[in-house]
Amino acid sequence: MQRWILAASVSVLAIGPAAAQQATTYGDLKVDTIASGLRNPWGLAFLPDGRFLVTERPGQMRLISRDGKKSEPLAGVPRVYAVGQGGLLDVVLDRDFAESQTIYFCFAEPMEGGGRTSLARARLRTDKIEDVRVIFRQAGPPSTGNHWGCRITQTPDRNLFLTLGDHDAHRNLAQSLDNHIGKIVRVRPDGVVPPDNPFVNRKDALPEIWSYGHRNLQGAALEPSSGRYFTHEHGAKGGDEINVPEAGKNYGWPIITYGVDYSGAKIGIGTERAGLEQPVYYWKPSIAPSGMAFYQGDLFPAWRGNMFVGGLASQSLVRVEMQNNKVAKEERLLEKMSERIRDVRSGPDGALWLLTDARDGKLLRVSPK
Repeated sequence: MQRWILAASVSVLAIGPAAAQQATTYGDLKVDTIASGLRNPWGLAFLPDGRFLVTERPGQMRLISRDGKKSEPLAGVPRVYAVGQGGLLDVVLDRDFAESQTIYFCFAEPMEGGGRTSLARARLRTDKIEDVRVIFRQAGPPSTGNHWGCRITQTPDRNLFLTLGDHDAHRNLAQSLDNHIGKIVRVRPDGVVPPDNPFVNRKDALPEIWSYGHRNLQGAALEPSSGRYFTHEHGAKGGDEINVPEAGKNYGWPIITYGVDYSGAKIGIGTERAGLEQPVYYWKPSIAPSGMAFYQGDLFPAWRGNMFVGGLASQSLVRVEMQNNKVAKEERLLEKMSERIRDVRSGPDGALWLLTDARDGKLLRVSPK
């Protein structure tokens, strides 16, 4: 087991709708490497017995013990389109996992011309997953490698939110309701559409759609204090956003954005237009966010209720403090590790748990020194 002791560093940015204020560090952090040698790990779930369920983007799913022992890849995982950013991505446990052993996972599913984001359910056994059933498939033209979205959130009513990217080359379809490109969808655990979805009675819209006008959402979580559903998404060059997606609303991509194209060219009409939603917060320059969790533990009492976001490009863990439904403070942590952080979770032991995005990816535990 490898260990770092790192001083928490602060980065305060006057960005977004409200200027951030001075953040306060908790102090030195202890970072333990619980497991290494993971191939681009993407999603992390905590099992009731203390083990971890981890996905690896090339198409493997593994169990990891608390002492870091990795299982062989679990049998039963369907074939994935492991091209570019695609592959086996997020995984979550059903709220009734202790009784049902049910998990949900999303992945880039091969289709003619590339791949699409799909959502499956299965039962977790000792060395395999079984009874695998795809309960949702993204409709629209395929991706050949980029912008899959693919974060899963289950709400207390057991419905599932799934984020879906714009596939990069098909950004304009994020504004059309006859496809799932650049959308958030909401389905029941069996894939059936909930009757109160916003477009369920519209003939010109797909009934699974919850919100639209999104680019590439790789973080999603429920705020424990309010139950609100938060997401973040990549901008292009600049303009990474935090949103609170509400039923039927349009979040603007690619008509409005706080970013520009990688060439420096302008995207859309600017940063706002009537009828299009504004982000709660945005980053410029980009941090390339991935993973999101609200901290609920006891090891960092001053941080309880704070949002934590993994940064790929920024190679940091970003702490976001909300006040009066606005971002009041931002703090950059673990920058000296120089690791791309793919996923972040608040663990049942009170620690923060991270996955790093690398061919030799790691499972990290963050606790007070």
